[in-house]
Amino acid sequence: MAYDEELADRIRDVLADEPGLTEKRMFGGLAFLVDGHLAASASSQGGMLLRVDPADTESLVTEPQVARFVMKGREMNGWLHVLPEAVGAEDSLRSWVARGVAYARSLPPK
Repeated sequence: MAYDEELADRIRDVLADEPGLTEKRMFGGLAFLVDGHLAASASSQGGMLLRVDPADTESLVTEPQVARFVMKGREMNGWLHVLPEAVGAEDSLRSWVARGVAYARSLPPK
């Protein structure tokens, strides 16, 4: 399955003024990187792949339509799969993307 191009456009619009932003095809989706660190991605599994502080994973997966992202059969702390229903509203999308950007900004630039 290809990534949702409409969602990618929406993420791109949210991040339009973000310094250090690049786009890259990763994990079958379209990733948005801040200073070289993945912040958010339009996922090939539908919805969004989001990178967050691993310490926040447990509390964030209690949100409806949010789960740990599974890579090679393993659930990963710090990586979330946010279903399309959770980012349908613009304010929800902005909130989730802001979490990813905040974590990417907390890491040293690559």
